Amino acid sequence: MSVLELFCAVDDFVMSFAPQLQASQLAASKQRARAGQLWPSEIMTILIHFHQSRYRTFKSYYTQHVQVHLTSEFPHLVSYQRFVALIPSVQVPLLAYLQRCYGACTGISFIDSTSLEVCDPKRISQHRVFAADAKRGKTSTGWFYGFKLHLAVNDRGELLACCLTPGNVDDRAPVPTLVKKLRGKLFGDRGYISAPLTLWLFEQGLQLITRLRKNMKDCLMHLSDKLLLRKRAIIESIIDQLKNISQIEHSRHRSPTNFVIHLIAGLIAYSHQEKKPGLHLDEHALLAA
Repeated sequence: MSVLELFCAVDDFVMSFAPQLQASQLAASKQRARAGQLWPSEIMTILIHFHQSRYRTFKSYYTQHVQVHLTSEFPHLVSYQRFVALIPSVQVPLLAYLQRCYGACTGISFIDSTSLEVCDPKRISQHRVFAADAKRGKTSTGWFYGFKLHLAVNDRGELLACCLTPGNVDDRAPVPTLVKKLRGKLFGDRGYISAPLTLWLFEQGLQLITRLRKNMKDCLMHLSDKLLLRKRAIIESIIDQLKNISQIEHSRHRSPTNFVIHLIAGLIAYSHQEKKPGLHLDEHALLAA
């Protein structure tokens, strides 16, 4: 997606969302913000486009690309320091736009979590930015310090829901929040095995399907469910793209608010990808898997 196409999509949303945001601010007795040089849609577009670029740091992207090559698209650019100060102002619109970018539930969903490390474990005692929020957690690859990003996706590779928790939160805890609008079958790893959770999901119209632990008895499983369970790697491919292409994980954050905003922008950038990891399910493909 080009910068122009991205801006048009973001600006159309902001134009429809702005009256609701202003009404909520007035209801909360907040003064109306004065218009600045950059419109919220321009700030949002730059933040999202950064995660579509190949720059590793936002400062390099803004000073070497935006201020050099995108001056015609954004004629009222501000300095880098001023732009960083404007970033928190678009947190609510970005979050609302992310929800607009969610895909539709197809009846086949996958759920998983991934670690978002905020600093090297050796520097935990010196870390200050996320000292009040980040926690020690453990994944299959070892211990980390930071947060967990919980995701639910469909078989087309589209995001359905997401949730951010401290690193020490059990993967099963945010499931009720993630599956509010889901139906059909939900595939997860062994970390989601729980009899109470399975029963609760069944009452909500969802069938939780996971692999069995070694100490569990074998149970009959439909062939199609067994084949789809092998395709659970789709969500791991999505997480890999989020980390390596959208760059949602790094240790250079200096503000919790900007960390959340850049995470949201990275998820939106992935949602706008033309090609996403998908199963392209049909009867022949399923039987040949």
